[in-house]
Amino acid sequence: MASSSSSPYDLPWVEKYRPSKVSDIVGNSDAISRLEVIARDGNMPNLILSGPPGTGKTTSILAVAHELLGPNYREGVLELNASDDRGIDVVRNKIKMFAQKKVTLPPGRHKIIILDEADRQVDDFGLFMTSGAQQALRRTMEIYSNTTRFALACNTSSKIIEPIQSRCALVRFSRLSDQEILGRLMVVVEAERVPYVPEGLEAIIFTADGDMRQALNNLQATFSGFRFVNQENVFKVCDQPHPLHVKNMVRNVLEGNFDDACAGLKQLYDLGYSPTDIITTLFRIIKNYDMAEFLKLEFLKETGFAHMRICDGVGSFLQLSGLLAKLAMARETAKAP
Repeated sequence: MASSSSSPYDLPWVEKYRPSKVSDIVGNSDAISRLEVIARDGNMPNLILSGPPGTGKTTSILAVAHELLGPNYREGVLELNASDDRGIDVVRNKIKMFAQKKVTLPPGRHKIIILDEADRQVDDFGLFMTSGAQQALRRTMEIYSNTTRFALACNTSSKIIEPIQSRCALVRFSRLSDQEILGRLMVVVEAERVPYVPEGLEAIIFTADGDMRQALNNLQATFSGFRFVNQENVFKVCDQPHPLHVKNMVRNVLEGNFDDACAGLKQLYDLGYSPTDIITTLFRIIKNYDMAEFLKLEFLKETGFAHMRICDGVGSFLQLSGLLAKLAMARETAKAP
């Protein structure tokens, strides 16, 4: 584990505490055990690593590459991110040239080409992995299969064309549990001597929602800005509606205090939080709220429909107020004999 530095601004903690071994990666035990076997035996197929952001896809494939190639990592790995130009010309030139390049590697090892955010697609301007670039890539994968392996990291594997999917082994990652994120946060907190209260770490886990990258970034930002991690400081840094405020809104709806619920919503809206932030926090509060099962299902259904309308661009205060009204009506229906 990296030692504590004198300044919190030296290096992002996401990079400083990025695991270099596959066995050190947190969560997704099934996926990690598969990658451990690949790193140990060296028989690496073409891979697609699919899952939400911040769950360890890029870290995993970098760790596998380090363990497979050791000191030959620099000349044996080509990494291209979505921020790089990855149109059809890059596949034909840069990737092809790297695949043709002669590199002395240990027996049974292959050069590795890592394409991060491979599902990011735009039109014909040559940015990201366009459909044409993916078609060109499929032929390259076939021709250089003796010397080169590809690893594609993406959020949604269905956006990768089927001919590439069929040439790759799929490794799925899911969001990390609160316990897994807490475990890694405690390691960083102790190494960096971060003063905190338990409620502060709870708030960081709540804002991260299963994303380890976001959790570490929020921890570092709170420490850098306030030098102390508590609930109030975390929500200031993350600029998310305070869950207690949203919880009070739900409680007021359940207790029949509709005017108070609307006043709470107006207060949040006037603070400048976007409707998407408000409804996302509302969804997570309802999901964990202690209420009758039938009522919770109705609340989640109405919240989902409202979220869909907001995503379509109808993010007005009226829309959110209408949602509260529907929740209140659902409560009345549930009370009726």
